[in-house]
Formats: sequence, structure tokens, C-alpha cells
Amino acid sequence: MKNFLKNVLLCSIGSLPLLSFGQKKEQETNHLRPFIHFTPQKNWMNDPNGLLFYQGKYHLYFQHNPFGNQWGHMSWGHATSSDLLHWTEHPVAIPEDTTMIFSGSLVYDKHNTSGFSTSPEGSLVAIYTAHIDNKKQSQYIAYSNDGGMSFSKYAKNPVIDLGKKDFRDPNVFWHDGSAQWVMTVVLPLEYKVLFYGSKNLKDWSLLSEFANQGDKRKPWECPSLTELPVEGSNTSKWVLMLSSNGSTEGYTGMQYFVGDFDGKNFTNLNAPEQALYVDYGKDVYAGIPYNGLPKEQATLVAWMTNLNYTGDNPTFPWRGQMTIPRKLSLKDTSSGLRLVQAPAISSDFLEKKDSFEKENFNIKNTIELSGGTLFADNAYLIEAEIEVKSANKVGFKIAQEADSLNNKKISLRQRYITIPKRRA
Repeated sequence: MKNFLKNVLLCSIGSLPLLSFGQKKEQETNHLRPFIHFTPQKNWMNDPNGLLFYQGKYHLYFQHNPFGNQWGHMSWGHATSSDLLHWTEHPVAIPEDTTMIFSGSLVYDKHNTSGFSTSPEGSLVAIYTAHIDNKKQSQYIAYSNDGGMSFSKYAKNPVIDLGKKDFRDPNVFWHDGSAQWVMTVVLPLEYKVLFYGSKNLKDWSLLSEFANQGDKRKPWECPSLTELPVEGSNTSKWVLMLSSNGSTEGYTGMQYFVGDFDGKNFTNLNAPEQALYVDYGKDVYAGIPYNGLPKEQATLVAWMTNLNYTGDNPTFPWRGQMTIPRKLSLKDTSSGLRLVQAPAISSDFLEKKDSFEKENFNIKNTIELSGGTLFADNAYLIEAEIEVKSANKVGFKIAQEADSLNNKKISLRQRYITIPKRRA
């Protein structure tokens, strides 16, 4: 390989908050804690819930077991951020009681359509699935008048009850065109998304159904509907996203449909059998978009794990992490409209602890840019300009170990990243 590297800057990223928590030192695995991805201080975390941008803060609620780092006692954990990178974790927002608090969404009821607000500023309303083991799932609501720190459950819950064992994951947004709240909620084993409408978040009417399209190899979960701009135009389309444990070759994954929504019906613009995937990796699940942002800033967060092995991840005192927030848009391609994603966080927010810079040198086969312990934390921001000549591939090897099976590679020509999962 012979190439010319014009310049390269490597920065070691300083550690973010939430790194030590009073557990016994010999039990902790904080060396495995991600620097950029959100993780809870301790205990189990899965689906993101109630994503809302409100009064300058990004609220992230999540499926949480307050009592251990295995699944159980599902409640809503809570964290906030001003930049989607540095997070402050708060006490459990909606704890388990007579039911487990399964996944859902959060809206800002600015005009007090629900009547829950105790002030002119409106209230926050959570819509979630109440789960009773081996019996049924139904949709509940709870409201907050303290900015989302605590919630009171609606006295007349449930707001939707079909008497079904599997009926979950409501995602709600305000639809201007029809002047109503719209909910997507799923019947997993029937591969069916139900659309409901409401004027007050309490009384819901069935609008339509969307069923048996795309990938149907595994049950559908965590539906969401969001309007996205089409790059290079003044138009937009609606994107319906779903999660399935097995969407991509037997692994956890998400799929999406591009279409039109008129306030009642969602119409898929592609052939019913066509499956489009949000991500082709094995660790993106239950992603939903933020409420409270304009469509030009549409942002998705997903649970970064795989249901086949997440319970065995060797982390303590926490288990579970979120993806980097992703900015969403659509692009018109030769195959039709396709989802485009980019990191929604800026590298300007990263704390650059150590750096190394080298300019104007040739690469023949492999060269070492920096040795020793300069980047011992194994978290990097890499900025490079490379002129590729005759090489078939060019890239970086990072976090090198004596066991080459554990080496991490970034290939720039093929545009892929190879990370051995057993040590990542």
C-alpha cells in the first residue's frame, strides 16, 4: 500500500460524566463504559421512551430496572441534556406499581387539551403501555406539572384497552393537518400498526391500520411516525419505523416505510413486500424520534444492543447503552426515497484530553502514528485528509492488542468499521 497522508489529527476524548458510583471497586467494569453513548449510572436499561425537547433540554426516558442489571420491574428512568452528549441522570420518573411501565412516548400539551395543567404553561403527558404479566397490555397516560421530574397517573386509566396480551408501545405526536393527537401502537403478533386520534389525549378513536408489509419474520414493536424533509427540495414525506427481533438475518433490527399520511391513513409508497432497514448492524433497536423538534432537526435515539445476548453483556453496575443520536432526513435516489442518517452531536462538544498531529508524509504498508499510552482510554476523534493512489484499501487500526483477533479497524475506502464484539 502506498498513499500520501496530508494531515492527521488524533485526539483522546476525555471521559464524560457518570463514571463512578460507589460500588465495590473490584466489581466495577467502568473501563467498558462508553464515552459518548448514554448509559445509566447503574442497573438495567433498554428501550428509549418519552424523547422530548422541552425548554432547551433533551429529555431521555428509558426502560429501567431500578433494582438490578437484569430485565425486570420495568419503570421509566430519566436523564436530561443540553447537547445530546453530556447527560444528567434523575430519579426514576414513573415507577412500577400494580403494572410494569412499558415503552411509550411523551408530549408537551402546550394548550392544555388534556386539562391536566395547573399553570398557563401547559403540562407534559406520558403515554405508555401498562403491562400485567401473562394477562394483558393496555395504554395508560400520566402527567407532569414539574417539567417531567415526576408524574401522576390518570385516574381513569386505561385510555385504550383491547383486552389483548400483546398490544404495546404507543408513540404520540400532534398532527397539525388534522388538528389532533395521533398515536401509533402495535399488535406485534399480527404485524399490525394501529393509528388512533384524540383531541384531548384521554379519548381515542381508531383511525386506520397498517399491516403485513415489509419484513414480517419477527413480531413488530416500537412503531413511530415522523415527517422528514427530502434533501435538496422543499418537500417532505412521512416515515413509519418499526423494530423486530430478527429483522436483519436473524438479528435485532429496525425497518422503515416511506409514504404519505393524511391525518388518518398512512400509504406506503413502495411495494408491500419491500423491506427497508434503518441500520444493517446488529445492535440498533426500539429507536424513536424526538418530539418537540422541527422536522428539519428530526433526531432518533435507539437502544444499542441485541436481544440475543444483551443479558450477558459483562458490564457492572449497569447494563445497556443508547446509540449516538442521529439526525434524520430523506434522499431521492435512483431506487426511490431512502433514509439518511448523520450524528446529531457535534465534535465541538467533546473534551479533547490529548492530541497527536502529523502532516505531509507517505504511507507504505503500515506506519505507527502514535505509541505508548497517549490514547490509553481508547476513545478517539480522528480528523484526516488522505490522498489515495494505487492502494486497494486505506484506513486506521485503533486499540491494538497482542491478540490480533481483538483489533479494531476503520476502512475508509470500503466505508465500514470492523469491531470484534466480544471485546468491544
